[in-house]
Amino acid sequence: MIHRYATFIKAINLTIDYIILNISMVIAYLIVDKSFIMWINNKNYLPIVLVFNLIWLLSANISGLYESVLNKDSINTYRSVFKTYLIFVGLICVTIIIIIGTKAYFITREYLFAAIALFGFLLGIWKLIFLTIRRGDRRVLMDKRNVIIVGAGRVGLDLYNYFRTNPDRGYNMIGFFDDDPARVSNAELFLGKTDACLEYVISNKVHEIFCALPSTEAKSIERLMMEADKNMIRFKLVPEYYSYSNRPTLVQSFGHIPVISLRPEPLESVLNRFIKRVFDIVFSLGILLFVFSWLFPILAIIIKLQSRGPVFFMQVRSGRENENFKCYKFRSMKVNKDSDKKQATRNDSRITKIGAFMRRTNIDELPQFFNVLIGNMSVVGPRPHMVSHTEQYSKEIEKYMVRHFLKPGITGWAQVNGFRGETKNTEAMENRVEADVWYLENWSFLLDLKIIFLTFWSTAKGDKNAF
Repeated sequence: MIHRYATFIKAINLTIDYIILNISMVIAYLIVDKSFIMWINNKNYLPIVLVFNLIWLLSANISGLYESVLNKDSINTYRSVFKTYLIFVGLICVTIIIIIGTKAYFITREYLFAAIALFGFLLGIWKLIFLTIRRGDRRVLMDKRNVIIVGAGRVGLDLYNYFRTNPDRGYNMIGFFDDDPARVSNAELFLGKTDACLEYVISNKVHEIFCALPSTEAKSIERLMMEADKNMIRFKLVPEYYSYSNRPTLVQSFGHIPVISLRPEPLESVLNRFIKRVFDIVFSLGILLFVFSWLFPILAIIIKLQSRGPVFFMQVRSGRENENFKCYKFRSMKVNKDSDKKQATRNDSRITKIGAFMRRTNIDELPQFFNVLIGNMSVVGPRPHMVSHTEQYSKEIEKYMVRHFLKPGITGWAQVNGFRGETKNTEAMENRVEADVWYLENWSFLLDLKIIFLTFWSTAKGDKNAF
């Protein structure tokens, strides 16, 4: 369940952060150049303003800053802000290198330093104010709503326990209405039988009714619903489906018929798939033209010199909708009969010297950008597994086949979270599958950019699971 005010509070945080960022750049200009800057008229500084704003958006997305605005743990929130700022400064340093490389010297070092320092100072003050308000009096951020639950069965009791353990959601649970008083173990919470519900709600300023009656009580539910509408009281139905689906869900309307999907899938949208496909093509062409084109002949010669066999390694792997496809890589092993059955392990004798280097730096995956152009892979997605592994783990892991709703990727959410390399046991594969399913349910274009950035970052600092 998402906090009723989460979106609003995220919007407030994001808006004020951007106001602070842009004010910092204006003040920095006043300090350094001692004149007022008009961004629209100054063609030199306008690009850097746009870059600063885009870099902050990317930094906040990478660190998940705006996902933790209601976190009760203030220490973690402070850490998140600090981590975001460090990423921001790091990306600005990259921007400075680009500026130097392109000889855009009209952006002075003094200006950059002043803008970054001012932003950090003002941002710190704002986050301190916000966190102080949040910790001191949550009523500033939310209002309490008085609610009652009709039906004290298992569904109603589960809902009550949720309200009790999550007071920050803003609901003040008053009690139950049920035709069987014995169902309510705490007598103080029993408010009466179902028929007395509406009279109590009207007299005691109850804002919302949560109806947890079973579907067999359809007539009672319909009566309560109609009476609640007449008296301008919000009425909410709590379905019983969750007893066999303990996961996030999506409710869609087919006419007047509500249909519950087991999980949200953003890439079911044609527009989202189009955006992802366009990015895949553009990004892959860039890699193939500017990296693969000159690196290929060098690697081809070294691979050939170190072991006999082809330069490329082709393996049939499981793709979207579990359709098999030919996945291409630079050959990192000596030619062997077990390549389609046995995973690579640490200190594997089959791996050549150049192969070990390619695997550590992910260079062996470069030919898969041809797979992306063909259309049977994406830049970001669940890593494709050997067909033998798909057959094995689909029998052992309940949600294993869910990952095949998506095109496999060159990198993915599982990989940047450390679930890559050899899977020594079923638990290791379960962690990978869990991450892949999370990506399926939470895809966004910014998430793809975040994963690509983290992949480069992991490669640069060295990944202990890469071998």
